[in-house]
Amino acid sequence: MDPTAQLDHRYVWHPFTQMGDWLKTEPIVITQGHGAVLKDRKGGEYLDANSSIWTNLHGHNHPRLNQAITGQLKKIAHSSALGLANEPASFLAARLIQAANRRTTRRPGKDSRSSTLAKVFFSDDGSTAMEVALKLAYEVARREGNPRPKFLSLDRAYHGDTVGAVSLGHIDLFHQSYARLLFPTDKTPAPYCYRCPYNRAKPERADARTYRKCSEECLDQLESTFVAHKKKHRQPYAGFVFEPLIQGAAGMIAQPEGWLAKATSIARSFGAPLIADEVMTGFGRTGVAKLDKFRPARRASSLFACQHESVRPDYMALAKGMTGGYLPMAATLTTQSVFGAFLGEYSQSKTFFHGHSFTANQLGAASALASLDLLEEQRAIASRRRLQKALAEELQALWVLPSVGDIRQVGLIAGIELVANWRTREPFDPRARVGARVCELMARSGVLTRPIGDVIVIIPPYCTSVQQLRRMITALRDAIASPGTRG
Repeated sequence: MDPTAQLDHRYVWHPFTQMGDWLKTEPIVITQGHGAVLKDRKGGEYLDANSSIWTNLHGHNHPRLNQAITGQLKKIAHSSALGLANEPASFLAARLIQAANRRTTRRPGKDSRSSTLAKVFFSDDGSTAMEVALKLAYEVARREGNPRPKFLSLDRAYHGDTVGAVSLGHIDLFHQSYARLLFPTDKTPAPYCYRCPYNRAKPERADARTYRKCSEECLDQLESTFVAHKKKHRQPYAGFVFEPLIQGAAGMIAQPEGWLAKATSIARSFGAPLIADEVMTGFGRTGVAKLDKFRPARRASSLFACQHESVRPDYMALAKGMTGGYLPMAATLTTQSVFGAFLGEYSQSKTFFHGHSFTANQLGAASALASLDLLEEQRAIASRRRLQKALAEELQALWVLPSVGDIRQVGLIAGIELVANWRTREPFDPRARVGARVCELMARSGVLTRPIGDVIVIIPPYCTSVQQLRRMITALRDAIASPGTRG
């Protein structure tokens, strides 16, 4: 076994990994990366088909990001944000607010409660960004007279691994073990069209969202939940928490067009602030939305999933791709009104008592600024559009496989759900490890990704060529078709 692999086996505990299985085989040891390609210690090359767990935007070893980081490194790597400001973080905060408040071609409605984001609180990762949003919303609700603030999130939700973020989640596999550590939150059905009990349509060889037959009962249940909460507590929820357009760790559950706008409108009508978890969906992952035709001077694309349905949340959590996948950095964007709730005289102790040692880190901010520059270049926007179209076309080849039950694509995110019988939607026995075995075969073909149960995830870096994308999908198709992955 490779010496580095031996060290890994001896000392490293990997996240979300069955370590008993891990220790049975020699791991792939990554040593280099360039563009969409990763290299290991033995000279093997692999296409990074999940963007290094959904973080990498522009590819590995990008010269512009490298230059931004090394340029900042010559000045200073980090200084405290507790009582001090710094240049790159200040510029980044302004850019994030500007990008988050852009208007798309879909004109916002007449809802005067639509929020304008105005302030940025930096932290370290997606969990901490959600923790910040949660604590801010809780304290605002408490200061407005709600003695027991409570939150509502979607079934199958995952919002991170800190205790507060876990409390917002509803995936038993991840969260049940910690139940006695958590505070209670309510849940409402996610719009999982493929497995929705209200969808009367028989399975077809297409995305279930396109042929569903229902009366949007999930939205009716959402409204009923708000009604029941108001009747019982006489106070609004402290926040309605959601991933916009697609729920990641839930199994890439893609929402039907218009669902987000309707759901958030219901939440607004009951006085609930909106908390958007854009940790995975942010920075162009969900596709390029056209900007407001009435403001032609704004040539840059929208970067956030909420903007596809003209939803402006009260809190927006960002992480993963923020630095282009280079450094851990996160941000929670919120409104002037929320910020104002924490202003007061020193003796009033209205301060937001929360923080992180590496908050507003200069290296991360420098990388994030360079990433934003790349994202907003017209040729980069056009390239993402082409890649999104190519992904949709390549995925069509998978429908011939009988174990493919559903294919859900939102922008440059795709989830392929594997089933024992597509005509009945019967799932595989989890003990068969079908999704894991498919990914193991893909790795042997030089393509790396990671499943969510029996949902195979394809999230390519934006620099991926059409030829590389075709190789990813070909490796996936061959792995699914292999006799060794049929349950």
